[in-house]
Amino acid sequence: MDEDDITAETGRPEGVATQLRGAREIKGLSLEQVAAETRIPQRHLVALESGDYAKLPGRTYAIGFARTYAKTLGLDQEHVVNAVRAELDAQNEDGYRPASFEPGDPARVPSRALGWFAVFAVLLLLVGGFFFFRTIFSPAGELPSLVEQQREQAKPKLAAAKPAPAPAANPSGPVVFTAAVPNIWVKFYDAGGKTLLQKQMALGESYTVPADAQGPMLWTGRPDALAISVGGKPVAKLADEEKVVKDVPVTAQALLARAQPTPAPPAGRAPAATGEKPAPAAT
Repeated sequence: MDEDDITAETGRPEGVATQLRGAREIKGLSLEQVAAETRIPQRHLVALESGDYAKLPGRTYAIGFARTYAKTLGLDQEHVVNAVRAELDAQNEDGYRPASFEPGDPARVPSRALGWFAVFAVLLLLVGGFFFFRTIFSPAGELPSLVEQQREQAKPKLAAAKPAPAPAANPSGPVVFTAAVPNIWVKFYDAGGKTLLQKQMALGESYTVPADAQGPMLWTGRPDALAISVGGKPVAKLADEEKVVKDVPVTAQALLARAQPTPAPPAGRAPAATGEKPAPAAT
């Protein structure tokens, strides 16, 4: 059966089907060429050109294929789509029901494999986002990144590198923090909560607290592994053991005040009561 007999044999009225077929022939296109360009199966193109919509998967596909076909042939898409809807309503066949979704090109609807790939990609993003935000909002839980053997090896080095008491530092000099072990997570911020630095410091890496920072403070889990200097002079570390410290002032004055010893009571002042009676004076 050749294509010229399709309309006559199906008994369909010459409407949009004839218009689609005539436009294709005027352009000198074959059904194979149109099928390759639109990715619509050739049998569905034949059904459109014959007005035999019962051979199409459903109303949604009939309207979507007609829109894509009209666009390829340079016809008025809305006119063709409205004509197809009218013919479908007139035929009133089972299987054609008003559809709430009418894709512009059902042939380009993503495949099932692409859908599963999209779901897998979304799951990967969710898992990655969970660990990323967990690191940001709960960094203390991620700080112990070194294995036990590395910690044991680092402890003697820290003890050997503990600076001796240094001369009084200049309180107006720069405050510098230096990492004595690798991968130390630190966060420097000012009194207003503005972040000055947040990262994992490498071994030997230094950071100078900005002189114009208002009330700078520190948050870290390895205060024992941070060497501190004020005005080029080393000062005591924030702690001698591994623990989480937060909101620790790191101005030069605050760091120097921590290093100063507690003043002794004035001479002649009676010591605090300890429950012991003083010895009697010798006669």
